[in-house]
Amino acid sequence: MPGGRPRAFDIDAALDIALEVFWRNGYDGTSVAELTAAMGITKPSLYAAFGNKEELFTAVLARYVEGPGAYAAAALDAPTGREVVEGLVLGAVELTAQCPGCLTVRAVHASGAEGAPVREAAVARRKAGETALRRRLERAGDLPAGTDAAVLAALVHTVTDGIAVQAAAGRGRSELLRIAELAVAAIWPAAPQRP
Repeated sequence: MPGGRPRAFDIDAALDIALEVFWRNGYDGTSVAELTAAMGITKPSLYAAFGNKEELFTAVLARYVEGPGAYAAAALDAPTGREVVEGLVLGAVELTAQCPGCLTVRAVHASGAEGAPVREAAVARRKAGETALRRRLERAGDLPAGTDAAVLAALVHTVTDGIAVQAAAGRGRSELLRIAELAVAAIWPAAPQRP
Protein backbone atom coordinates (compact mmCIF):
# COMPACT_ATOMS: atom_id res chain seq x y z
CA MET A 1 0.00 0.00 0.00
CA PRO A 2 1.59 3.35 -1.04
CA GLY A 3 2.38 5.63 1.91
CA GLY A 4 1.98 2.88 4.55
CA ARG A 5 -0.99 2.22 6.79
CA PRO A 6 -3.49 5.05 7.22
CA ARG A 7 -3.55 6.72 10.64
CA ALA A 8 -6.15 5.31 12.96
CA PHE A 9 -6.64 8.58 14.84
CA ASP A 10 -7.78 12.13 14.19
CA ILE A 11 -4.76 14.46 14.10
CA ASP A 12 -6.81 17.54 15.08
CA ALA A 13 -8.43 15.76 18.03
CA ALA A 14 -5.01 14.48 19.12
CA LEU A 15 -3.58 18.02 18.98
CA ASP A 16 -6.49 19.32 21.06
CA ILE A 17 -5.83 16.67 23.69
CA ALA A 18 -2.09 17.36 23.67
CA LEU A 19 -2.87 21.07 24.07
CA GLU A 20 -4.91 20.36 27.20
CA VAL A 21 -2.17 18.17 28.67
CA PHE A 22 0.65 20.65 27.98
CA TRP A 23 -1.48 23.58 29.16
CA ARG A 24 -2.28 21.85 32.42
CA ASN A 25 1.20 20.46 33.13
CA GLY A 26 3.63 22.63 31.18
CA TYR A 27 6.29 21.27 28.83
CA ASP A 28 8.62 19.88 31.49
CA GLY A 29 5.76 18.40 33.48
CA THR A 30 4.40 16.40 30.54
CA SER A 31 5.86 13.04 29.58
CA VAL A 32 5.51 11.28 26.26
CA ALA A 33 3.81 8.42 28.11
CA GLU A 34 1.24 10.83 29.52
CA LEU A 35 0.64 12.32 26.09
CA THR A 36 0.16 8.97 24.38
CA ALA A 37 -2.17 7.76 27.15
CA ALA A 38 -4.30 10.91 26.93
CA MET A 39 -4.33 10.87 23.13
CA GLY A 40 -5.07 7.14 23.01
CA ILE A 41 -2.16 6.39 20.67
CA THR A 42 1.15 4.54 20.82
CA LYS A 43 4.57 6.15 20.98
CA PRO A 44 5.38 5.07 17.40
CA SER A 45 2.12 6.71 16.23
CA LEU A 46 3.00 9.94 18.06
CA TYR A 47 6.47 9.97 16.53
CA ALA A 48 5.16 9.15 13.05
CA ALA A 49 2.50 11.88 13.18
CA PHE A 50 4.28 14.66 15.06
CA GLY A 51 7.98 13.84 15.34
CA ASN A 52 9.21 14.13 18.90
CA LYS A 53 7.76 15.82 22.00
CA GLU A 54 9.32 19.16 21.06
CA GLU A 55 7.80 19.10 17.57
CA LEU A 56 4.43 18.14 19.02
CA PHE A 57 4.66 21.07 21.43
CA THR A 58 5.50 23.42 18.54
CA ALA A 59 2.33 22.26 16.74
CA VAL A 60 0.34 22.63 19.97
CA LEU A 61 1.69 26.15 20.50
CA ALA A 62 0.51 27.19 17.02
CA ARG A 63 -2.89 25.63 17.74
CA TYR A 64 -3.06 27.50 21.07
CA VAL A 65 -2.35 30.86 19.42
CA GLU A 66 -4.98 30.21 16.74
CA GLY A 67 -7.51 28.75 19.20
CA PRO A 68 -7.71 29.74 22.88
CA GLY A 69 -5.16 32.54 22.41
CA ALA A 70 -6.88 34.04 19.34
CA TYR A 71 -8.33 36.79 21.52
CA ALA A 72 -4.93 38.52 21.31
CA ALA A 73 -5.03 38.89 17.51
CA ALA A 74 -8.67 39.97 17.70
CA ALA A 75 -7.80 42.63 20.29
CA LEU A 76 -5.29 44.19 17.91
CA ASP A 77 -8.19 44.89 15.52
CA ALA A 78 -10.06 47.01 18.08
CA PRO A 79 -10.72 50.58 16.89
CA THR A 80 -8.85 52.42 19.67
CA GLY A 81 -5.66 51.84 21.61
CA ARG A 82 -7.53 51.68 24.89
CA GLU A 83 -9.85 49.01 23.46
CA VAL A 84 -6.80 47.06 22.30
CA VAL A 85 -5.40 47.14 25.85
CA GLU A 86 -8.80 46.22 27.35
CA GLY A 87 -9.18 43.35 24.89
CA LEU A 88 -5.78 41.93 25.78
CA VAL A 89 -6.08 42.30 29.55
CA LEU A 90 -9.69 41.14 29.83
CA GLY A 91 -9.02 38.40 27.27
CA ALA A 92 -6.20 37.10 29.48
CA VAL A 93 -8.73 36.74 32.30
CA GLU A 94 -11.16 34.79 30.13
CA LEU A 95 -8.36 32.58 28.79
CA THR A 96 -7.00 31.73 32.21
CA ALA A 97 -10.52 31.10 33.54
CA GLN A 98 -10.62 28.11 31.12
CA CYS A 99 -7.37 26.57 32.34
CA PRO A 100 -5.33 28.34 35.01
CA GLY A 101 -2.15 29.76 33.60
CA CYS A 102 -0.92 30.47 30.10
CA LEU A 103 0.71 27.91 27.84
CA THR A 104 3.33 30.35 26.53
CA VAL A 105 4.15 31.65 30.03
CA ARG A 106 4.64 28.06 31.21
CA ALA A 107 6.80 27.29 28.17
CA VAL A 108 9.05 30.28 28.86
CA HIS A 109 9.80 28.67 32.22
CA ALA A 110 10.70 25.29 30.72
CA SER A 111 13.98 24.24 32.27
CA GLY A 112 16.80 21.93 31.40
CA ALA A 113 18.44 21.19 28.09
CA GLU A 114 15.35 19.40 26.74
CA GLY A 115 13.22 22.49 27.27
CA ALA A 116 15.63 25.02 25.72
CA PRO A 117 14.23 24.88 22.15
CA VAL A 118 10.67 25.09 23.48
CA ARG A 119 11.59 28.03 25.68
CA GLU A 120 13.24 29.78 22.72
CA ALA A 121 10.19 29.19 20.51
CA ALA A 122 7.84 30.54 23.19
CA VAL A 123 10.04 33.59 23.80
CA ALA A 124 10.18 34.31 20.05
CA ARG A 125 6.39 34.00 19.74
CA ARG A 126 5.89 36.29 22.73
CA LYS A 127 8.35 38.89 21.36
CA ALA A 128 6.50 38.85 18.04
CA GLY A 129 3.23 39.45 19.91
CA GLU A 130 4.73 42.35 21.83
CA THR A 131 6.12 43.85 18.61
CA ALA A 132 2.70 43.59 16.95
CA LEU A 133 1.14 45.30 19.97
CA ARG A 134 3.75 48.09 19.91
CA ARG A 135 3.11 48.71 16.21
CA ARG A 136 -0.65 48.77 16.77
CA LEU A 137 -0.29 51.21 19.68
CA GLU A 138 1.93 53.46 17.56
CA ARG A 139 -0.98 53.74 15.11
CA ALA A 140 -3.53 54.44 17.85
CA GLY A 141 -4.91 57.93 17.74
CA ASP A 142 -5.72 57.93 21.46
CA LEU A 143 -2.32 57.07 22.94
CA PRO A 144 -1.80 59.29 26.02
CA ALA A 145 0.63 62.15 25.30
CA GLY A 146 4.25 61.26 25.92
CA THR A 147 3.60 57.51 26.09
CA ASP A 148 6.32 55.25 24.72
CA ALA A 149 4.46 52.56 22.76
CA ALA A 150 7.24 50.00 23.32
CA VAL A 151 7.15 50.46 27.08
CA LEU A 152 3.35 50.39 27.07
CA ALA A 153 3.36 47.14 25.07
CA ALA A 154 5.82 45.60 27.56
CA LEU A 155 3.62 46.77 30.45
CA VAL A 156 0.50 45.23 28.93
CA HIS A 157 2.34 41.92 28.46
CA THR A 158 3.58 42.11 32.03
CA VAL A 159 0.00 42.57 33.26
CA THR A 160 -1.37 39.71 31.15
CA ASP A 161 1.47 37.45 32.33
CA GLY A 162 0.68 38.44 35.91
CA ILE A 163 -2.96 37.52 35.37
CA ALA A 164 -1.86 34.07 34.15
CA VAL A 165 0.37 33.59 37.18
CA GLN A 166 -2.40 34.68 39.55
CA ALA A 167 -4.87 32.32 37.86
CA ALA A 168 -2.39 29.47 38.22
CA ALA A 169 -2.11 30.38 41.91
CA GLY A 170 -5.86 29.90 42.33
CA ARG A 171 -7.45 33.32 41.92
CA GLY A 172 -10.93 33.04 40.45
CA ARG A 173 -12.42 34.76 37.42
CA SER A 174 -14.34 37.44 39.35
CA GLU A 175 -11.28 38.50 41.33
CA LEU A 176 -9.12 38.48 38.20
CA LEU A 177 -11.69 40.65 36.41
CA ARG A 178 -11.52 43.24 39.19
CA ILE A 179 -7.73 43.21 39.00
CA ALA A 180 -7.83 43.49 35.20
CA GLU A 181 -10.26 46.42 35.25
CA LEU A 182 -8.07 48.27 37.76
CA ALA A 183 -4.99 47.53 35.65
CA VAL A 184 -6.61 48.90 32.49
CA ALA A 185 -7.68 52.05 34.36
CA ALA A 186 -4.12 52.50 35.67
CA ILE A 187 -2.51 51.80 32.30
CA TRP A 188 -4.92 53.93 30.31
CA PRO A 189 -6.83 56.46 32.40
CA ALA A 190 -10.26 57.35 31.06
CA ALA A 191 -10.58 60.70 29.34
CA PRO A 192 -12.12 63.35 31.58
CA GLN A 193 -15.84 63.81 31.08
CA ARG A 194 -16.88 67.08 29.47
CA PRO A 195 -19.60 69.08 31.21
